[in-house]
Amino acid sequence: MKIELNNKKLEKEVSSNIKQEQKNFLETNLGKTVNTGINIGLRMILPDLLENKIIEIKDELLNNGVKAGIDKAIQNVIDFGKSITGIITGNFDNINQVQNAIEKGGVLDTISQTIDIALNTINNKKIISPKTTKLIKDGKNVIINNISTNIEKVLTKQTKGFESLEKYNKNWEKYFNEKNFNKMDKEYKKIKTELNNLIPLEKVLRKAREIENIHILIQNNGQDFNLSEDQIELAKIL
Repeated sequence: MKIELNNKKLEKEVSSNIKQEQKNFLETNLGKTVNTGINIGLRMILPDLLENKIIEIKDELLNNGVKAGIDKAIQNVIDFGKSITGIITGNFDNINQVQNAIEKGGVLDTISQTIDIALNTINNKKIISPKTTKLIKDGKNVIINNISTNIEKVLTKQTKGFESLEKYNKNWEKYFNEKNFNKMDKEYKKIKTELNNLIPLEKVLRKAREIENIHILIQNNGQDFNLSEDQIELAKIL
């Protein structure tokens, strides 16, 4: 009973950690994506301005409402994700759920609305000229389209990354069955590298942890593949 309770406690901690890691990933990557989209959009709308002026305007937009809008958009994605996943934890299980939540969670609408708010605030403070404000307002769709394009690129890269990870996992298992540690080790390093670039998904992390535990067991065992069933089972749950 004690072991069962400890396992449940561990499961809860793992789920909570993944939830926070997913939120951190979305904050970092969506933040960068919006930032880049605004930069590119402003350059297209205001081609005659110097780069440092573009950066100043972008920073003013962020500081006067857009950054808060990004935070709200991310929370909307997370909340929408909970409503569509149908799982108790509220964590995303796969990249399709993430994509669906971003597309239908109102990210672009939220950012579009906060750009309007930021422009009105900036205009009232007379931080930039009324002419520049009007140019940005009139060309706002250029900014939104660039943000949308960048989000699509991020999601495409994530999808390809998970496809690569699945291939590395299968290769690792193949070489494990062949008891070829050197080739296993090459795939293991690819797995570790790929994981650093992907949104943390519970099933993916569990599989990666299982591979890691078995890999380290064999490595520390002098590359001896003679593991007991208990060792392998323990590697699956730790």
